[in-house]
Amino acid sequence: MPAPFQGSLLDGFGAIELEPLTNIRRTHLSDGAWVDLRPGWLRGADELFDRLATAVPWRGEQRPMYDRVVDVPRLLCFYGESAPLPDPVLTQAREALSEHYRAELGEPFRTAGLCFYRDGRDSVAWHGDTLGRGAAQDTMVAILTLGAPRPLLLRPRTGGAGLRFQPGHGDLFVMGGSCQRTWEHAVPKSRRATGPRISIQFRPRGVR
Repeated sequence: MPAPFQGSLLDGFGAIELEPLTNIRRTHLSDGAWVDLRPGWLRGADELFDRLATAVPWRGEQRPMYDRVVDVPRLLCFYGESAPLPDPVLTQAREALSEHYRAELGEPFRTAGLCFYRDGRDSVAWHGDTLGRGAAQDTMVAILTLGAPRPLLLRPRTGGAGLRFQPGHGDLFVMGGSCQRTWEHAVPKSRRATGPRISIQFRPRGVR
């Protein structure tokens, strides 16, 4: 069972609400890539974290690596287009994101992938979401973060200086333009005592 998250006494006293998609900070990267950060998009993040930690059917996965099979260092759950999301506020979030980014994305967000980082030993290696259309087309991945802040690193595929973000409890982080093709991102392991984190990744059809 994942460790409990110790939330904030100031986090909305249990009310779960989305703030307007204003006050978004956009950072332009190279090659037509960009990222948006909207701090504090979700109020009541403590309550939503607790709901998802217990209600989502989290599972561990294994993947081949060289000559052996290893455990994926985080728990996962994927909700396809026809699957109901595990909490109504996630449906509201997906609809709000689809409306806000309609002009740039040209289509709605349709799926949701959830990751549970139980502690600092859980991580995700350098990658881009290039399974499917993301390998050849500009697209978007919108991430709602709950729980303990973890560094989210980005680096250009061609080499050069990278960037470090640290989305916090209830923050929204969006990667757009050519970001999945021309940049990579990672959540590294931490040797420090680190609380659990849940990320919800909203994607359009055909992007993984």
